Amino acid sequence: MKRLFFVFAHLLLLAAMVLSFFAAFPRPYRDIVGESGLDGALVYAVMKAESNFREDSESDAGAVGIMQLLPSTAAFVCEREGISFDAARLTEGEYNVTLGCAYLGYLMEEFEEETALAAYNAGEGRVREWLKDGRYSSDGRTLFHIPYPETARYLKKISFFRKIYGFFPY
Repeated sequence: MKRLFFVFAHLLLLAAMVLSFFAAFPRPYRDIVGESGLDGALVYAVMKAESNFREDSESDAGAVGIMQLLPSTAAFVCEREGISFDAARLTEGEYNVTLGCAYLGYLMEEFEEETALAAYNAGEGRVREWLKDGRYSSDGRTLFHIPYPETARYLKKISFFRKIYGFFPY
């Protein structure tokens, strides 16, 4: 009887750990992420790193929502994609994720992946400046040094979260 209890207790513990994992690494807005054409693990890693999936998240710089878009960036994406821009909707999950995926897709077209992610965090203009600077790029396409510690940490977080999302697909 003690052995059965021991096994049952361990199964409950394992179940709790699995449920905790899925709570810590959710996958909301699957349809939008799937339709984006981007790697889902990457998109979820961005959401996790940017806001930890909080729709009402706002940065000190004024970036808003799950994917932390500046209103000016969201307006650019809307114009590019033919979507009606409404700054008040940036805290709506579906709207924000749709625009965030479109912006990330745009950056992935403009830059190689790691550089695109640096641009998502630090801004496209800054990254273009870094690419012109021999202290940060030797070929004008890739960055061998990120001058912003925050952006360097961001890239490491994205890499970590992406591995987790890629390792446990569901």
